[in-house]
Amino acid sequence: MKEVIGVRFRENGRIYFFSPLNYKVDPGRYVIVETARGLEYGKVVLGVREIDETRMSSPVKPIIRLADEKDKARFEENKEKSKKAYEICLEKIAKRGLDMKLIDAEYTFDNNKVLFYFTADGRVDFRELVKDLASVFKTRIELRQIGVRDETKIVGGIGICGRELCCHKHLADFVPVSIKMAKEQNLSLNPTKISGVCGRLMCCLKHEQDTYEYLNDKLPNVGDFVRTNDGKKGEVVSVNVLRQKVKLLVTTEDDTKEIEEYKVEELRFKPKKRRNDDKISDAELKKLEALEKCEGKSKLDDE
Repeated sequence: MKEVIGVRFRENGRIYFFSPLNYKVDPGRYVIVETARGLEYGKVVLGVREIDETRMSSPVKPIIRLADEKDKARFEENKEKSKKAYEICLEKIAKRGLDMKLIDAEYTFDNNKVLFYFTADGRVDFRELVKDLASVFKTRIELRQIGVRDETKIVGGIGICGRELCCHKHLADFVPVSIKMAKEQNLSLNPTKISGVCGRLMCCLKHEQDTYEYLNDKLPNVGDFVRTNDGKKGEVVSVNVLRQKVKLLVTTEDDTKEIEEYKVEELRFKPKKRRNDDKISDAELKKLEALEKCEGKSKLDDE
């Protein structure tokens, strides 16, 4: 077992583990650490804890030192320099007439590199742009193409729920989201209803998925024949997952058919494995083809 602390370099970024050495590091403190990009200024978000070192994908590096006021001032200075670098890069892109959208610019803490994040519909030949930028900043330049989900994570915004976007506010990593989740939650498969600002399936579909799976396991499937506690037999025509109610098409004594609603506790049926709800029609598949291309991992943290 090895003692580690969790450090985050972006407000909503991934948490990386480092060894605290002999330093007393509490959550909320800032530290200087060495990463693949060089020296970085990060915030401690997880206090000292023990983890199994054999489960780590890479060796745990020690922190360099605790950050002081000079480091904080340098970090703030780099943020201002990044804003200027963003404006300069915009001008260079316009001058070259490149078909790309600049999203963000970022200086590493030691000023060893300037990173520019952009989106584009296809591949972009930015070799001449790199030369232009290198002649201005006199340091290493890296242009990194990101996806629309990463763009939304950086820029932020307000979702259809009226709250700040999950990816920008608190999600450290993107989680896989599928059409099956929308069907499991009885949501409309209209792309405008289940897609977020980025145009991909909404991340919040994953938040409630476990609850819906738990509740759906207690219900019969639509089309099943079940019996009620009062002896009636009917076909399930619809289910209300949250209210745990089922509507049955039952035949009365005078051979007329009626739809009656029952609580799931008032029904008798044999629990069985739920059918695969991931099957959708060809028309739906064509309509939702673009939405299914959700990126399961952010490129911003691939360092």
